[in-house]
Amino acid sequence: MSAGRLAVVAGGGDLPRRVAEQARRTGRDPFVVGLKGFVDPGLIAEFNGPELSVGELGRLMQLMRKEGCEEMVFAGSLKRPDFASLKLDLKGVQALPKILAAARKGDDALLRAVMDVFADAGFRIIGADDVLDDLRVTAGPLGKLSPSADDWPDIRRAAEVAKISGSLEIGQGAISCSGLILAVEAQEGTDRMLARIPDLVPEIRGTAELRRGVLVKRPKPQQERRIDLPTIGLTTVEGAARACLAGIAVEAGAALVVDREQVAAAADAVGIFVYGFTAADLA
Repeated sequence: MSAGRLAVVAGGGDLPRRVAEQARRTGRDPFVVGLKGFVDPGLIAEFNGPELSVGELGRLMQLMRKEGCEEMVFAGSLKRPDFASLKLDLKGVQALPKILAAARKGDDALLRAVMDVFADAGFRIIGADDVLDDLRVTAGPLGKLSPSADDWPDIRRAAEVAKISGSLEIGQGAISCSGLILAVEAQEGTDRMLARIPDLVPEIRGTAELRRGVLVKRPKPQQERRIDLPTIGLTTVEGAARACLAGIAVEAGAALVVDREQVAAAADAVGIFVYGFTAADLA
């Protein structure tokens, strides 16, 4: 990794802060640029960075060059913008036809098109997990609990559905309970998907007395892995607990966990597992 200054393009959630703090600890002097409508204002205040529209590509490049940034990382959640009302600068206008064409192929193609604009301008794009190696989920349990024999069919079933869903650019997650798919993640995100489960009839889901079902998150088969890797954190555990699931399974080495120790402790406290599965586990 270069010793130069690192640009952190910050969307929503806690991940941008973790990336910026780690960059600071390792002497990268992060230049944090917040995306309007997504970034935590407190992060911008702490790192004294600007806020830009997602369409101000030229302005972002100009600022990164001024601040001596050769590398950049996109971190945090970001929803597809309304292109009709998007604020664009000249570079954004020039790139828009290519980006719109890519958007028709799905979110992953859209992300790659945006990254290509910056790569063509000479910037090196790295992943959040390149900055935060300890965020990668490793194989096996994160806490004290592991899936039971009854949980593995649901892990394999949800993993299969998540793979198919991802290949269709729908989402990265699915929930299976006793072989029945209860939910598939789409544009609403993981937290809102989990929030739907308690509304289902008790006969097809778990209860506080008898937890059943598993949330699985994995990358899309065509995933651009420098952006938007599946991420779990404390809110994921809390949502899974409210949904009365038995656990959470994510693909080892291809997903991120924010606050690993806190996630493990919270999962242990409510009696659910968090597990990093491998290809061998699904065979």
